[in-house]
Amino acid sequence: MRKTDMRQGRIWPAHVLLVLGAVITVFPLLWELLTSFKSFGESVRVPPTILPSHWDFSNYGKVFDGVPFGRQFVNTMVMALLRTAAQLLLCSMAAYAFARIRFPGRGPIFLGFLAVLMVPGQLFLLPQYQIMQNLGWLDSMQALVVPGMFSAFGTFLLRQFFMGLPEEVEEAAKIDGANPFTVFWRIALPLARPGLLALGILTFLWSWNDLMWPLIVNTDPAKMPLSAGLASLQGAHLTEYPVLMAGSLLATLPVIVVFVAMQRQFIQGIAFSGMKG
Repeated sequence: MRKTDMRQGRIWPAHVLLVLGAVITVFPLLWELLTSFKSFGESVRVPPTILPSHWDFSNYGKVFDGVPFGRQFVNTMVMALLRTAAQLLLCSMAAYAFARIRFPGRGPIFLGFLAVLMVPGQLFLLPQYQIMQNLGWLDSMQALVVPGMFSAFGTFLLRQFFMGLPEEVEEAAKIDGANPFTVFWRIALPLARPGLLALGILTFLWSWNDLMWPLIVNTDPAKMPLSAGLASLQGAHLTEYPVLMAGSLLATLPVIVVFVAMQRQFIQGIAFSGMKG
């Protein structure tokens, strides 16, 4: 038996597992798409039907009748972009300080950042809500954006990336008289572009899908993001599943486009961030 045939015989089980994993991953999205074209009776039928007997496109129109979809889409886009831009700036500055600048207590402070990652985010909801209430920011864009402007995970991710960059270039700039901020802004930050892209995509996806916090701080449908607005389509006694699936699909399309367009940079940034601890 040739070496090529032996190699192919060893890798085909991996291909089968990868195909199976891909099918399991894509199936919920495919089911969502098919359900969005079904009638309500067909969506709750037992046993379930795969393809709709009659393709009902009116469910997409009902989404716009049930919630202010356009306004909520704008709210979601503004919230996600502002959170992403703020995290890229603040987390990169903190990460560079932890990676390159020596200052008293650097190690214990960074361990404190890591400890935050181990605490469930739900524990912060009540104190954050009280802060927003005391500031008078309930039902406002500030309440959606400000708590998500910084991330311990983003700081950790970019710190790992900065530690993997060659120090010689930065040392040469310091010899030429550049101060630490100039070195960070002109040299380290451009070299960290893959890591910044990875964090940007993760932050954008997390912000777009954030549900619990918007539901807590905003009660006005016109000031909600799409995640919270679509949750209002679920009734206490009856839920129009085809309408809900249609709205969810419309809300999912932008993040799918962002990920598909930038998946190569995302994978590259995640891979490079773990090259050096």
